[in-house]
Amino acid sequence: MTKTTDGAAPRVLLAGFEPFENDPVNPAWEIARSLDGWACEGTVVQAVQLPCVFGRAIDTLDEALVGPPPRLVLCIGAAGGRTEISLERAALNVDDARIPDNAGYQPIDTEVVAGGPAAYFSTLPIKAMVRDMRAAGLPSAVSNTAGTFVCNHIFYALMHRIATSPALAHTRGGFIHVPYLPEQAASKPGVASMALATQVEAFRVAIRTALTVRDDVRETAGRLH
Repeated sequence: MTKTTDGAAPRVLLAGFEPFENDPVNPAWEIARSLDGWACEGTVVQAVQLPCVFGRAIDTLDEALVGPPPRLVLCIGAAGGRTEISLERAALNVDDARIPDNAGYQPIDTEVVAGGPAAYFSTLPIKAMVRDMRAAGLPSAVSNTAGTFVCNHIFYALMHRIATSPALAHTRGGFIHVPYLPEQAASKPGVASMALATQVEAFRVAIRTALTVRDDVRETAGRLH
């Protein structure tokens, strides 16, 4: 196992959002904390909870990035109504909130990073991750929009840091949206859900692939709309 300069195993940072919009639970955080301390391919998972608040979420991510740079950073958010684990392809430099965040803030048509590029792509091997999750019987797909709420906000901030910080030159990062848990869907008739154990297993597969696959596979994952 490769060690960092302080003797610790390299880390995989899982950053999952706290509950929001009056939900008592967020599958993003439940997945992250379920995997906290899990060892995979010479790394150890570290979970951190992100506040669902513009700006403050970035501050929390920055605090978590202090120290030895992670091998991977996966930010996780809930996407109610989705039926699959969704690996996001691109982050946009725009905040355009449909609802206020957990602090009551609702930015509209505001840049995440003033003067930053219009967009960043994930540096994860997202198609290989989807391929391996599907091969394991775990529903997943590439998604081309992370929305314009706090999920996209943190995704863009992460990718901007990876692109501009020499310390993160060897860190890969991206964002993954996850479906509701069954207990959330129980009060939302007709809305899709996925068991926590299934989602956690999907992340085990996704993390292992992200750590072992350098060049992403080239296969279709596009959509008509």
